[in-house]
Amino acid sequence: MPRFARTIRFDDSDGRVFPKGAGADEWAVSGAVVFAGAAAEQVVGKQKQAFANGFLSADSLGWSTFVTVAEASDDDLEAVTEILAKAFLSQFGAPDTKAAQSAAQSEVADMLSLCADLPINTLFAVTREFDDDGEIRETIRTVSAPGEKPHTRIWDVVPD
Repeated sequence: MPRFARTIRFDDSDGRVFPKGAGADEWAVSGAVVFAGAAAEQVVGKQKQAFANGFLSADSLGWSTFVTVAEASDDDLEAVTEILAKAFLSQFGAPDTKAAQSAAQSEVADMLSLCADLPINTLFAVTREFDDDGEIRETIRTVSAPGEKPHTRIWDVVPD
């Protein structure tokens, strides 16, 4: 079964820092394409936070700070592609249906490639910036728990 990104919420901060926060367990893509053609000075406020650190949810078109690797069916991926293509055309400035479909397919393919060989529940964060030429530079990294071991156990459960 293919692997793809799903949003994960550790708290409710995404709803405060992004224009619209994604819900938990929504299929997600990088979302960098939303900012294609924008100049750095046009991306301000909560949009700037979405640009710098957000993954785009296909379900709600909200933004999430973190995503995790999950199994997705072919039907799920087809639905994500269709939803994104419609959104890219109607809300994010794609010039026509063909361009919107191409952008959606590219976003889905990129996320499939990123998640393909990683364990379920691998956690990702993203950072983006505009370079000196106005091009978007994106880095997606895995996030690991600090240290080599989980926190110290404070109790054990034993049978009676």
